[in-house]
Amino acid sequence: LSFSWHSSMVLIVAPPGEDAPPAGHFVRLSNIHDLGVLSKAKLRRGAKSCDAEYSRIRPRQPTRAHQSYSKLAAMTSLTSNLAGPLSGEARVPGDKSISHRALMLGALAVGQSEIHGLLEGQDVMCTARALRALGAEVERGNDGLWRVQGVGVGGLCEPAMTLEMGNAGTAARLLMGVVATHPITCQFTGDESLSGRPMGRIAEPLMRMGARIIARDGCRLPLTVVGARDPLAVVYPPPVPSAQVKSAVLLAALNTPGETTVIEAAPTRDHTEHMLRYFGAELRLAPANGGGAAITVTGQPELEGQKIEVPGDPSSAAFAVAAALIVPGSTLILRNIGVNPLRAGLYATLREMGADIEFREPRERGGEPVADIVVRAGGLRGIDVPAARAPTMIDEYPILAVVAACAEGVTVMRGLAELRIKESDRLAAMAEGLAACGVGVEAGEDYLVVEGRGGPPPGGGAIATRLDHRIAMAFLVLGMASEKPVTIDDGASMETSFPGFAALLNGLGANIA
Repeated sequence: LSFSWHSSMVLIVAPPGEDAPPAGHFVRLSNIHDLGVLSKAKLRRGAKSCDAEYSRIRPRQPTRAHQSYSKLAAMTSLTSNLAGPLSGEARVPGDKSISHRALMLGALAVGQSEIHGLLEGQDVMCTARALRALGAEVERGNDGLWRVQGVGVGGLCEPAMTLEMGNAGTAARLLMGVVATHPITCQFTGDESLSGRPMGRIAEPLMRMGARIIARDGCRLPLTVVGARDPLAVVYPPPVPSAQVKSAVLLAALNTPGETTVIEAAPTRDHTEHMLRYFGAELRLAPANGGGAAITVTGQPELEGQKIEVPGDPSSAAFAVAAALIVPGSTLILRNIGVNPLRAGLYATLREMGADIEFREPRERGGEPVADIVVRAGGLRGIDVPAARAPTMIDEYPILAVVAACAEGVTVMRGLAELRIKESDRLAAMAEGLAACGVGVEAGEDYLVVEGRGGPPPGGGAIATRLDHRIAMAFLVLGMASEKPVTIDDGASMETSFPGFAALLNGLGANIA
């Protein structure tokens, strides 16, 4: 068989005389996992239509072998070469965090929501498919707008199929919260990367609220959420700062009678709170006894459909910003980027390193602050990044490490333990990749020390991305400023958050092949 992941087609190339369709006959499959059900008996010579024959075959659950086929089919090696000055204007894809939440709250609202600028990456598309399975109407119009016809709080139905979340950790965790207080049973599964990431932090508060979570060792996917018929309001202090844990509890609170409160010791990104208010939920923010903040949601509101403009994702913009800083002579303008203070830790850090970054025309869209970002290349110096800043830039440490490799002196980053349980062990991946590119680096359990070169790093590394989009993009940016090209083994993962990344950067002056 030869097959294409993106077209979901299989070309039968069996030699003449074999008990199979003629060579050159195409069979459409719903996904690559369905390779496991093809057999000579079911795809026999003489069938009038292989599509018709296949339609009577029930797909089965993917095996480890099928997952390996999936990886091979999607794998695309990319090489980033030394770039000339980057210049021009660009718009990066919509904010992934806001896109997930806009779809979910649109599904829980009464009436229609219109979403402009939704990120159309793989992660967000997993959310859209899951919400359709739960009973909401989620469609993209020819005008590019996404429209969600909500079912109201408490109106989700039990899905007839497993909710396949791909590599979308945010989607899986937040949707667990959404369904946990509905009287329905939902099975969640994901790809190899997501299935290795722990869900215990999410499961613990949801079980306090009355849900049952059935999972394998380590509370990992695949798992089943049996929603509470009589959910209980709770006061919950997350053991570590986590926007995903907070958001899962607040979303579960929507279909829970009474008031549910999350006590945050340290602030985390607050997109859920902004959007709950925007859709009409009753939410209060007050100082908590002993410090921190108490976020309270009153259950069983009637949310109303809204029009939402999703700003450009600051985590995606960070890669273009970093590239402009480390490629000499560069000047870029990035339009309509989210600059929520609880997501802007990277920009504060880069300015401390000497970066020339300007926010122009600050404004508000759908309760979120946005601005145009102007960035110019210049000399950078290493700094000691405060550990307390980690919650506001946890996704940006991979690209910060790349900038640090080009800066003058040593950069120390602490409080990074959370990086070890992302799409990959990002701390280990960055340390290994930087070392392969000739950069001095030291990694501990929760810290990373990078010895800046004060100019172009040697480069020349072959990087294992570990199916992690941020590792892939970070090292492609490093290649733009390195003496020798940098190659990543697989660029397919970038589609989860930044579709068209290489094309956009090439349009600004990069040389990614």
